[in-house]
Amino acid sequence: MAEHVILVDEADRELGTMEKLEAHRRGLPHRAFSIFVFSPDRQCLIQRRAAGKYHSGGLWSNACCGHPRPGEDMDAAAGRRLKDELGVACDLRKVIETRYDLDVGDGLREAEYNHTYLGMLDTGAALRPDPEECSAARWMPVGDIEEDMATQPNAYSAWFVLLFPKVLVHL
Repeated sequence: MAEHVILVDEADRELGTMEKLEAHRRGLPHRAFSIFVFSPDRQCLIQRRAAGKYHSGGLWSNACCGHPRPGEDMDAAAGRRLKDELGVACDLRKVIETRYDLDVGDGLREAEYNHTYLGMLDTGAALRPDPEECSAARWMPVGDIEEDMATQPNAYSAWFVLLFPKVLVHL
């Protein structure tokens, strides 16, 4: 069954729905969320997107991202997706709402009104990544990520590079 995204205007007001891949092909603004998970000692949980993803496969990114289903509460969608992708749960708080329009290759765009969440988790938490979503997950110190992104930004998803520094101020 095809997934649908919620199309929105510049103020995140719903305009309708569209099949997810078509919305990305046409670069139409839609509602999304990104989840950043940190440990108490300032390590960030990052995942390598599965190679088979329709865009940005093989790139390192934040703990997880997704789109709420039509009619689904945003907070509930974020919690659901974190559990689906990495097999973990933690308290999440929304820290940013931002719009961006990013070229993610192969003629696809991430034109999103993004609700960005921050969660805290111990590095000893048992991760159970869904292999269809991510090929690896690891904890990495914030400073190491900043250094790595400075030298090889193309190893990370476009939205991670954009959002990571904005999330850090909320730690």
